[in-house]
Amino acid sequence: MRTALTSLDQVLYPPIEPNRTGRLAVDELHTLHWESCGNPAGIPVIFIHGGPGAGTSPKSRRFFDPAKYHIVLLDQRGAGQSTPLGECRENTTPLLISDLERLRELLGIERWLVFGGSWGSTLSLAYAQAHPERCLGLVLRGIWLVSDEEIDWWLYGMRQFFPKEWEAFAQQVPEGERSDLLAAYHRRLANDDPAVHTPAARAWSRYEGSCLQLIPDPVTVDSFGEDAIALGVGRLEAHYFHHRAFLQPGQLLAGVTKIAHLPCVIVHGRYDVICPVRYAFALADAWPSAKLVVVPDAGHSSYEPGIAAELVKATDAFTLADDGGFVA
Repeated sequence: MRTALTSLDQVLYPPIEPNRTGRLAVDELHTLHWESCGNPAGIPVIFIHGGPGAGTSPKSRRFFDPAKYHIVLLDQRGAGQSTPLGECRENTTPLLISDLERLRELLGIERWLVFGGSWGSTLSLAYAQAHPERCLGLVLRGIWLVSDEEIDWWLYGMRQFFPKEWEAFAQQVPEGERSDLLAAYHRRLANDDPAVHTPAARAWSRYEGSCLQLIPDPVTVDSFGEDAIALGVGRLEAHYFHHRAFLQPGQLLAGVTKIAHLPCVIVHGRYDVICPVRYAFALADAWPSAKLVVVPDAGHSSYEPGIAAELVKATDAFTLADDGGFVA
């Protein structure tokens, strides 16, 4: 049994450096950062980060055996090292899907394993349902299905578990606007003036960072308040919340029929406050062949040891299967 002393380094693969990095200009406005690591002749896998707007990090490479995987990472529009940071124009789910296809074609990959958590699970599902023929399977974490109920929970429900953190978030806007926090934040985050959008982005991002883990980590919370992360997370999350991720209501569950033949592992923390576990069960109910793993001592973050261990277990299992699936 895993103990409380288990560290992240005990469950992730050792740090590695990219073999290749590049800049992909997808239009006149956006240029995307990408990298590839591991074995160029290995199983291709695309790491789809969360947020939206959070970007990738060196730790993102470590969920995969570098001897067996060709690991591809992409910072989505407005996120991470892609430019311009926090840009919401020409930033929609269909465009992000088309970016993934452009990168796949650029790298000469026919099919790849799709790995995504939180918003990354949303985009992974949307991508796979648009291009099932390009997917070997999916590994998903922290399921977010973009329902109004989930958005309302993020804006108001999380205060049941993190009341002081919610108060700091809500008090960033005048009391008269707090009945519609999304509209209040969206107005400020869409404002071109840094004096308006920067403090709003910091407050939004820090609120999320405060609620990520079963046991909050002050270092994580502080990092989410830094402008390099906050601008992408704050502006893009509000943008995608406001537009319901540019998806139809119930689209991702209805679209499971398009990908039901693909192998899938779903990993979710029992005490995930950002994305409550009931939505992972809803996805598993719609996808009976998918394997759902509920981690009993974890929240939302993929970097909690219990969740990281199950994600690595899933990617390892895919390399062992003879039938293009997962070894139980």
